[in-house]
This record gives sequence, structure tokens and C-alpha cells, in this order.
Amino acid sequence: MSTTQTTRTAQTTLSTPLADAAPTGRPKRYALVRHSTALAKRSLIKTMRTPEALIDVTLQPIIFLALFTYVFGGAIAGAGQQQAYLSYLLPGILAQTIAMGATAIGVNLNTDISKGVFDRFRSLPIPRVAPLIGAVAADVARYAIVAVVTLAAGSVMGFRIHTNPLAALAGCLLAMAFALSLSWVSVFLGMIARTPGAVQGIMILVILPLSFGSNTFVRSSTLPGWMQGFVKVNPITQLASAVRGLFNGGPVADHVLWTFVWMAGLVVVFMPMAMWAYRRKA
Repeated sequence: MSTTQTTRTAQTTLSTPLADAAPTGRPKRYALVRHSTALAKRSLIKTMRTPEALIDVTLQPIIFLALFTYVFGGAIAGAGQQQAYLSYLLPGILAQTIAMGATAIGVNLNTDISKGVFDRFRSLPIPRVAPLIGAVAADVARYAIVAVVTLAAGSVMGFRIHTNPLAALAGCLLAMAFALSLSWVSVFLGMIARTPGAVQGIMILVILPLSFGSNTFVRSSTLPGWMQGFVKVNPITQLASAVRGLFNGGPVADHVLWTFVWMAGLVVVFMPMAMWAYRRKA
């Protein structure tokens, strides 16, 4: 083989990988969507392999419904009024449980970071924020489970939708969207807290006062006057009232509007903070 032929062969060998590496019609802007979807699938598979991680979104709404309907329902609504109280209670339990369900993502992310999982993600040729967006997207499945389990348990106990299926679906989707917005708070805490237990403790410390300082279990008018002002602006109150109206009928527009305002506020404030903390941590 001549020197000229050898040179041409080497040039062809070196140029072929570069040609193959060029984009072939798949825009780079879709890379984030593809990789985030793949990592969301990873999170779902991980959840399916550890079903005990779903206890908070499966057993918890059933326990709360049974406890407050049959144990406290008579004292709150009056003897023999448990069934009527269930119609009032269930939308509030859905709002409370789905908000608590947002705690898990922060705990899981903190665990992955402490175990070095995100160090491996950093070495992959993927957008840096793809693991974070994938984890948030996968959590939608948890919120859907909360809605299904809560309505199924309520139906067994005698709860009935008094509006129509579309309104009920809108109520469930609204609750899921609120949880998705609230999850950015959990993500931020997952990035800055030192341990998974700390993330869980802080989130519970935030969610419990919001849940019990709302109209989830009792009407706002029965609470002390000094407390009613906080209850009216409480995001859980607005969400519970909106879902209650969509399930049972009644005023809806104002509560839905304020729920969207809270959702927008949570995303605008905590999503950038979570991204900033993520870039520093991962």
C-alpha cells in the first residue's frame, strides 16, 4: 500500500466517527425531555420494587378517613351524623394527604445524593437538571395513587360525588397540581438538609400546622376568631374548599383561583431555589 493510500485511509477512519456524531434530525432541545423521561421511569421502577415506600399514600388516607369518621365524627358533627361528616371530611383528607405526599421526593433525593447516585448522573452525557426534573415528574404517580385510594376508600364507607365525573376529575387534578407545586419545597429541603430524616421532620413540621390549622376537619366558623384569619389564607384551606366544591357542589371559583395563586407562588419562589441548591449539591 502506498503512502498516499495509507494517509487517505487514516483520514477516512478519523472522519467517520465525527460524521456519525453529528445530529441526525433529532433536535438537541429535546434532550432534556428524553433524559428526564428516562430518569422518571427509573424512579417509578425503584418505587415499584419497594412498595413499602407507598404506605404514606395508600394506608394513611384510609386510616385518617376511618379515624375521623367513626371515632371523632360523632363528637364533631353530632351523634348519627357520621355519614354527612364524611362528605365534608373526604375532600379535606385528600388535600392533607396529597400535601404530605410531597415529602417523599425530598427524602428520596437526599438519600440518592448521600449514596453518590447523583455523582454517577453527573458523569453521564445528559443535561445536569434532568435527574431532578425526572424525579419530580415521577412523583405524579404518587399523587394519583392518593386520589384513587382516597376516593375508593370513601366510596366503600359511603361517600358519593354530588356533582359529576368531570368535576370530580378536576378536583383530583387540582390536588395533584398543588402537590406538584409543593414538591419544590421538599426538593429544596432535600438539597440543603444533612440527612433524609431532617427533610422529613422539617416537612412534617410545615404540613401539620397547615393541615390542622385549616378547614380540613372542622368548619372555619367553629374556630377561635384570632385563628380564622390564618385559616382563610391557608393554602390547604383553599385547596380543600375547592375540592369540596368540585365534589359536593357549592362555591368553587374563588377557592380555585386562590389555589392557583398559591401554586404559582410556590413554583416561582421554591423552584429557582431548588435548582440553585441542586447545582451546588450535585
